[in-house]
Amino acid sequence: MISPPTNSRPAGSPLADGFAEIERTAETAVDDLARMISIDTSFPPGAGYDAFSRLMESAAATLGLKCQRVDVPERLWRVDGGTAQGARTNLIARRRSGKPTLGLYFHVDTVPASPGWTTDPLRLTLDGDRLIGLGAADMKGTIAAVLLALRAADRTGLPLGYDPMLLLCTDEEGGLYPGIRYLAEQGLLEGHILNFNGAAAPRIWAGCFGMFTLLVRVHGRTLHASEAARAGPGANAIEAALPILNALAALKPEIAKRISALPAPPGATHPLAPQLDISAAHGGQCGGQIPSQFEILICRRYAPEEYFLVARREIEDVIRKAAPHAEIEIVLTGHLMPTSDPTGPHWPRWQEALSAGFGYAPDEFAKWGATSCSDFGWVQAATGMQEILLTGLGRPDSRIHAPGEFTTLSDIVALAKSVLAYLSAEFRPDLSPEATAIR
Repeated sequence: MISPPTNSRPAGSPLADGFAEIERTAETAVDDLARMISIDTSFPPGAGYDAFSRLMESAAATLGLKCQRVDVPERLWRVDGGTAQGARTNLIARRRSGKPTLGLYFHVDTVPASPGWTTDPLRLTLDGDRLIGLGAADMKGTIAAVLLALRAADRTGLPLGYDPMLLLCTDEEGGLYPGIRYLAEQGLLEGHILNFNGAAAPRIWAGCFGMFTLLVRVHGRTLHASEAARAGPGANAIEAALPILNALAALKPEIAKRISALPAPPGATHPLAPQLDISAAHGGQCGGQIPSQFEILICRRYAPEEYFLVARREIEDVIRKAAPHAEIEIVLTGHLMPTSDPTGPHWPRWQEALSAGFGYAPDEFAKWGATSCSDFGWVQAATGMQEILLTGLGRPDSRIHAPGEFTTLSDIVALAKSVLAYLSAEFRPDLSPEATAIR
């Protein structure tokens, strides 16, 4: 049995009963996580969203939550020549009892499994306290933690101060139109939101960078390799792309010299800075054929102080200057806006809830941002909702987006307790803006 931190148990209260129920039933979270990981929701292509929605509808039914499916229209997310497949099915699972709404946000997609996994990435593997699988930490384990908390509340009859609204959304890991953006633009979000795309840390979120991806297609001509000598410049798409690759490599350190005012994490040795990366390159088929097309995928992380259109134009100008005579297409394939300062009136109570679950001391909390990205910049832009709470299961050694990604059962239990405390009507009502307004 997992023991909670010594200062996390609210002794002699209904919430204490809820914490005990979480500990007693912790293994159900492992079963939930195993079922979630077995459904491939990697993006690209994102073909597993419908199957994942069906699984979540079954889980929500046991909690008495009413479900609503919301598909992002294909005209919004389809990229010319892209590899995305299947409906972009988002699921809203909620309870309405007249209480204020708390949105609980999760992205259900993962990155594709990269080479190097020594276990099946789509099968949960237990190694001591470690729960290993694709998306275990980012972020299917957080869904398991919230289900664990809600079941504990139901079984113990714990009075809640909020009606939960689960937002299970698509295409955070890439693409042009993440599901939460569409929900926000359709006016389907209510209350304030707890975003689970963060770390298991005593952190006050200061916001994050934006990111966009550009697919560069360099066109040549398909010819027999024996004709290469007389084919002329530009026929070989790979060779035509070499100046572009060199120019991008030269631009990379120039961009990295720019510094953001966003505070860096504690212990960081360098301030946060923009990034340019060549993320993928593809071309050619065999030695007997001149390649007619070469593709370069570029990822640009941009600071809140930068402007998307300026950052995009800089890259496009460098590309066209490097290969002025080449036939080139440049396609925007993904974009997440920066998230501006998301602090607000609910954060003090959320800090207390994190301390109740994880055992953090008040002086451990620090405010910092990140070069990693979130789809909540779109939410802020669409709704005017500035405050976004943040948590998650990420740790420095969790291997998120890498072979062997894992979370731990103890972290899932701690996160479940934090969520249960925050939902509870009895927990720190003096810090609740809604309870204070009623008084």
